[in-house]
Amino acid sequence: MSSTNSREIAAFLRLVWRHWKEDGRHDLPWRKTTDPYKILVSEVMLQQTPVSRVVGRYESFIERFPTIRALARAELKDVLRQWSGLGYNRRGKYLHDSAKEIVTMHAGDFREALRHSLPGIGPYTRSAVRIFSFNERDILIETNIRTALMRHFARSTLKVSDSTLLVYARKIAKKQDPRKWHWALMDYGAYLKKTGVRNNSRSVHYVKQSKFEGSLRQMRGEILRQLHAGKQPRGDERMTRALSSLARDGLIVRQKGKWRIA
Repeated sequence: MSSTNSREIAAFLRLVWRHWKEDGRHDLPWRKTTDPYKILVSEVMLQQTPVSRVVGRYESFIERFPTIRALARAELKDVLRQWSGLGYNRRGKYLHDSAKEIVTMHAGDFREALRHSLPGIGPYTRSAVRIFSFNERDILIETNIRTALMRHFARSTLKVSDSTLLVYARKIAKKQDPRKWHWALMDYGAYLKKTGVRNNSRSVHYVKQSKFEGSLRQMRGEILRQLHAGKQPRGDERMTRALSSLARDGLIVRQKGKWRIA
């Protein structure tokens, strides 16, 4: 990189660390632990869900299932009941399935488990657990980090790929504490969004979330709430499609003419 880019990076580092010192989200509960199980729970919950909605759910979930073994022993219906309100219930099932695999196949050893495929746990989540639990050197690219990097290093580019942003991310992360640096970078990106910066649509990886009201996702959540309450869901063709999709995902089963949580 040129000397100009080096100066820009140095200025960016000062800006991010100053924001972290003055306005970082230091009180988030998953930032007060290095337990890989608790980090995994938080990362799965934070997928496509705002921090403000996750905090309370995370704390109640950890209270109900305080360890990876407690989650692995639990019944899916209990896990989904605790998950209710977060949306994308498949994530709750994936987390439950992963817990069972980590315990039964890897004896609860997260470092070993992360070397293998786990249900619904992609490269980003594996890297996040490595960074935030073990402070390993790795690089994360997510929505807030994209916002920060595009705002400062790709302002004139119409469409930006993560591979381009990774060049900057790796350079910037050198000599930084992995855990604290990614917290700081995420918080700075979140701050930029609050000030009105909207540039993630310029990412080639950006996918706009579909409207929730009236969606199949909303119907799926309503079905699970009814089943938790002991009711049998009935409705039109949309209800039938939602029931079928939940069954395909392994969240519900039909026995003796009635639906129940799997």
